[in-house]
Amino acid sequence: MTRFQDKAVLVTGGSSGIGFAAAQAFIDEGARVVITGRDAAALDAAKAALGPNAVTVQNDAGSIASARDLAAAIHAAGIRLDAVFVNAGTARFAAFADVDEALWDSTFNTNVKGAYFQIQALLPLLNKGASIVINGSINAHIGMPASSVYAASKAALISLAKTLSAELLPRGVRVNVVSPGPVQTPLYGKLGLDAATLEATAAQIVSQVPVGRFGTPQEIASTVLHLSAPESAFIVGTEIIADGGMSQL
Repeated sequence: MTRFQDKAVLVTGGSSGIGFAAAQAFIDEGARVVITGRDAAALDAAKAALGPNAVTVQNDAGSIASARDLAAAIHAAGIRLDAVFVNAGTARFAAFADVDEALWDSTFNTNVKGAYFQIQALLPLLNKGASIVINGSINAHIGMPASSVYAASKAALISLAKTLSAELLPRGVRVNVVSPGPVQTPLYGKLGLDAATLEATAAQIVSQVPVGRFGTPQEIASTVLHLSAPESAFIVGTEIIADGGMSQL
């Protein structure tokens, strides 16, 4: 299919996991895709894998200055955006009693403040009819132990999507959320848990997923494409949960 032929898309955090899968899916449908990430080597590897329709920009998702620099770089390249997937994020889990200010600040700076000001900086570059998809999480809806900071940050994003939907609709810009359940991505291995705890946590999580497995990045990417395409023009301010039934059944 070529739903994004001659269109330009931004995927933040696009060098691995769900972001990379989304970038590949957009490119497969004809888009030119700008991907961002903090790690230059990972961006180079992603660029090599994605091919000539990928553009990379090294960027710190938790920095307002970087958000503005990214918008400036896209503008300087003469690119106007038809879709944005606000995907860059961090996940660090800790028991409530062990959470400190540094964990709180790093999580909210990347997941909330960065996303907020990135969208603000990109507004002048969005074509009429553009779609913004924000990566949420089912953790905003369930009471998973040790996820209090991460879950709160994702709940903030879901709220943000609704208010921005109302505010940006006169510009012809739609905002929606995809909220994945457990997905096997590199981020999952960066939760701050040791190997034994991570393995036990994975087994416990799978036991709660009705389909009996983790999701794949490609399965989430397909939902991102749907929310970004003209076919979903009547979907505004909505959260689509893709979690194998974990929070639904």
